[in-house]
Amino acid sequence: MAEKVLMKGNEALAEGAIRAGCRFFAGYPITPQNEVPEYMSWRQEEVGGAFVQAESEVAAINMIYGAASTGTRAMTSSSSPGVSLKQEGISYMAGADLPCLIVNVMRGGPGLGNIAGAQGDYIQATRGGGNGDYRLIVLAPNSVEELGNFPKMAFELAEKYRIPAMILADGILGQMMEGMSYNFDPIDPKTLPAKPWALGINDGSRGKNMVSSYGLAEGELEKMILKRAERYALIERDEVRYEERFTEDADVIIVAYGISSRAAMAAVNALRSEGVKAGLFRPITLWPFPSKRIAELAQSCKAMLCAEMSLGQMIIDVKLATAGKIPVHLYAKPGAFFPVAEEIAVAVKSVLNGKKDFLFNLADLAEKADNTCHKPENKICKEGTLL
Repeated sequence: MAEKVLMKGNEALAEGAIRAGCRFFAGYPITPQNEVPEYMSWRQEEVGGAFVQAESEVAAINMIYGAASTGTRAMTSSSSPGVSLKQEGISYMAGADLPCLIVNVMRGGPGLGNIAGAQGDYIQATRGGGNGDYRLIVLAPNSVEELGNFPKMAFELAEKYRIPAMILADGILGQMMEGMSYNFDPIDPKTLPAKPWALGINDGSRGKNMVSSYGLAEGELEKMILKRAERYALIERDEVRYEERFTEDADVIIVAYGISSRAAMAAVNALRSEGVKAGLFRPITLWPFPSKRIAELAQSCKAMLCAEMSLGQMIIDVKLATAGKIPVHLYAKPGAFFPVAEEIAVAVKSVLNGKKDFLFNLADLAEKADNTCHKPENKICKEGTLL
């Protein structure tokens, strides 16, 4: 049995990447992921790798572009505003079909927001936040142990399909400490299969390699995008990962990922003890999203409740998957507030009894705002303009 140790999430992640064969890291400090570059700054030297504290997030992602072009397992990490700055470089890497690992330890937003954990970057991560038609493989851990073990899976999937992969965590998960163990032995990068596409010294035994994401002639870009789409289709078919608890007979299934899923599971346990048939569905791959399985579950349950630390982003994919067959509700904790199991349990009961307690609904907010705006003593709005 693997040794169990007490580790902080960010440090478990960094050590997991080292064990997975990462030998180049470039990044720039930002809370709440600073332990990742700090750990990498000394650990890379121990294993013969390279660490660079770049002058900016933009510089860091372009350094990853260069390192990944040589076939090196390369990684960068940041938090929400920093990942936003990296989007152009990520788009270029997707266009060049380069495997790498990008870690986003999410914080509150928009903009600088605050340093607490949040889940407001779901759409950016799963839709490809930069320009063009591309996707990232997106993995969502919900424990320190998964944070430590997911880098291996991320690198392997990225290299299998020649696509950037992202681990989407949050500030709570990155900062918390708990017992964990690694489920794989350290990997020596020298033992990894050769990458025939990579740049490097050419001894004349192969043709010329070129890594590029621009300069395609007329008609060539469409061919490349469609060819890449074939890989995306394979990923959607073969690489979906999820976890289910008590979904077999559930009347209401809570859909939650990351740290929110732990509060949701506590709510399920409490509800079950009261005789309420609640279940949990946790997407582990946010892309590819487990739409097929959610569609199947929609045939047997009465409703679904998305629990998110945002205004509701994953709920879009859940609604698409259920295709209107059942109601899909939202329990939302935006602004870097942690989900509360007791509140989620009340929200499930609201779904079943037709109440609105702890259910988030934009239509209700619009009605409230409309009533507020039209009070003579309250000058929030004037002629449709916010004051």
